[in-house]
Amino acid sequence: MPIDKSWISKPRNTIEYANGLNEFLEFAFGHANGLVIKCPCSKCGFNKWQTRDVVQEHLTCSTFPQNYQTWYMHGEGLSGNEFVVVPSAHVIEDVIESHNPMEDMLNDAFGFVGHHDDHIDEGTQDDGVQDDMLHGEGNTNFDALLKDNNEPLYEGCTKYSKLSFMLKLYHIKCMCRMSDKAMTMILNLLKDAFEHAKFPNSFYEAKNVINKLGLNYVKIPACPKDCMLYWGEDNESLEECKRCKMSKWKDKDKKQYAKILRYFPLKSRLQRLFMSSKTTESMTWHASEDIQDGLMRHPRDSEAWKAFDVLHPEFANDPRNVRLGLASDGFNPFGTMSTSYSIWPVVLIPYNRPPWECMKQTSFILSMIIPGKQMTGNDIDVYLQPLIKELKELWFDGVQTFDYSKKEMFTLRAALLWTISDFPGLGNLSGWNTHTGLACPTCNFDTESSLLYRGKYSFMGHRRFLHKEHRFRLSRSLFDGRTELREAPEHLSGSDIFKQVEGINVTFGKPLEPTDTSKRGRGKNVLEVVGAEQWKKRSIFFDLPYWETNLLHHCLDVMHIEKNVCDNVLYTLLNDPKKSKDNLKAQKVLKEMGIRNELWPDERGRFRPSVFSLSKPKKKTFLQTLKDVKMPDGYSSNISRCIDLKAGKIFGLKSHDCHILMEHLLPIAIRNVLPNNVTAVIVELCSFFRQLCGKSLSQTELDKLQSRIIETLCHMEMLFPPTFFTVMVHLTCHLVGEAKLGGPVHYRWMYPIER
Repeated sequence: MPIDKSWISKPRNTIEYANGLNEFLEFAFGHANGLVIKCPCSKCGFNKWQTRDVVQEHLTCSTFPQNYQTWYMHGEGLSGNEFVVVPSAHVIEDVIESHNPMEDMLNDAFGFVGHHDDHIDEGTQDDGVQDDMLHGEGNTNFDALLKDNNEPLYEGCTKYSKLSFMLKLYHIKCMCRMSDKAMTMILNLLKDAFEHAKFPNSFYEAKNVINKLGLNYVKIPACPKDCMLYWGEDNESLEECKRCKMSKWKDKDKKQYAKILRYFPLKSRLQRLFMSSKTTESMTWHASEDIQDGLMRHPRDSEAWKAFDVLHPEFANDPRNVRLGLASDGFNPFGTMSTSYSIWPVVLIPYNRPPWECMKQTSFILSMIIPGKQMTGNDIDVYLQPLIKELKELWFDGVQTFDYSKKEMFTLRAALLWTISDFPGLGNLSGWNTHTGLACPTCNFDTESSLLYRGKYSFMGHRRFLHKEHRFRLSRSLFDGRTELREAPEHLSGSDIFKQVEGINVTFGKPLEPTDTSKRGRGKNVLEVVGAEQWKKRSIFFDLPYWETNLLHHCLDVMHIEKNVCDNVLYTLLNDPKKSKDNLKAQKVLKEMGIRNELWPDERGRFRPSVFSLSKPKKKTFLQTLKDVKMPDGYSSNISRCIDLKAGKIFGLKSHDCHILMEHLLPIAIRNVLPNNVTAVIVELCSFFRQLCGKSLSQTELDKLQSRIIETLCHMEMLFPPTFFTVMVHLTCHLVGEAKLGGPVHYRWMYPIER
């Protein structure tokens, strides 16, 4: 009598499928020579030998191969004393590829909690958490989604189910930035054109189905002046701001909030990383792949990571605990339609994953979207409150999570290692004032700077970082006319910084009275803040119990530093009238300082060109060299589009353009157009960035690189005017120290965030 196999095409939550699966197991193990058979599920793919319980679990969680109608691999068609014959390669390939990837996605999304709980150890349940996961709302959503996935889009359709079509359509909407109204109109058109297809009635209905997959966000009302969030037991019921008395509502009748923070809860997203079969193993890569060759290839090789393990051994004992980096930056979501609107996404980066996955966009966790129109600035702490609260809960209590790889529940904890942002963003997150003569957060109050003219500071004095016997320390005429006998600024620990900010009380929110926003008004404020408190606030990150002991708090962004240094060099060499650092004001500064009298301007304001200034013929040669460079596809953008040979200018350079110029093109283009001493200094500067941005770093080489960049900066002080040395140029002397603490820079720069 032939075996009934119609159950194979039935939904997995039906009685027919369960009974048919039992018949298959009885047949397969009846023809097996032992206690295991080759599992036909999509993940094992007939390649792994499994016991009966495991095979039953796998085929309950993923669909039975639709094309496997004759059970060659399990004894069908053979007599009782014959061995199992392996089918041909193309038969196996057809069977393996016939599984439904949508069902894999559902199983990963719900962590195999849809219909079976026999693989969970009852001893791991904590206060009913596991019971809620198995029998609560998640189970209902799983059944509903599974039903939509097993329902074809129309009768006879084999390519799309109702669920897969909605997901594809939603993906197109997000990629093409289509409005909800446009999607509803498209769905109405499809329903009119294809009457028998099972399209949702509106995009709202489709979104409700997709929302069952989880990972939604929470809307938290906020004060329009960034004073407070209407969040928590004390503030949620308020109708107006406690500080500025502005209403919570934009339109109370329609229940429209004046300003909304969109917060994406972190716990559920971290749980999903371990519930998914595609990511759970990579979340412990940092502990399983240990290469002891003295090179830093990942943040786990850095001093900050290792020190965290020593200070918090309980956290480090379980490799599944997550280390996070926080990145934030403002951008205009409307492109060219608006120049004044800016929102601030906050992104979390899980550093547990391997290098080839860690910094991919798919690995990032969107934590919140801080609304515009104006940037939050110092008030960003108001919006970070929900995230900090959740991070504290993840540190002290953790969250019960199902580990797919080990088929067990465990307590997941998480910690924040550092933040990533551009330099103004660093000031917003840390509270350090980056607009004064003490702008360098690493040198802190021991920053060496001088006010050149209105609002313009020069950060020189790099001879302090040389060893005590270096010959440059006693040289007067080549530098600023003084000897340098001071030592380098001390590196402050988190405890030192905490003592500085302890007791600072700040009232968040925009000023109640309108302020002068003109350029002249901003110039006055820059001068006034010189004598003001350098710390603008006590950062909210100090609420985290481990933040004070972290070796690295707020990373300097190599991407923006490299771009600013490149701009300074290029526009100064080309003597750009607006952006050059060598102009009449710069020459007057030399006269005031009493150094390099050969460059002082005369009574009519005329001055000699500096040794690094390019003449018109050499400028043309320099630009022509850059314009003629041909790059491989995908290596860089078309830099030649930024060069105007007729005007002798470079314009419109992006950050990555400057990265390619500094590390590869500039050392070649300047060789025949500048004196040897200038060429040598610029080539050494370019070499510094090229080595610093390497994929692997050596502690020994970093020590040598640190001494080289200090000498390079000292040589640049002998060539370029004081106006050249902005705070971004000065920050290059601290990049090597941060690389020692945090590891390779491509884990801590803004390229992947801004993209």
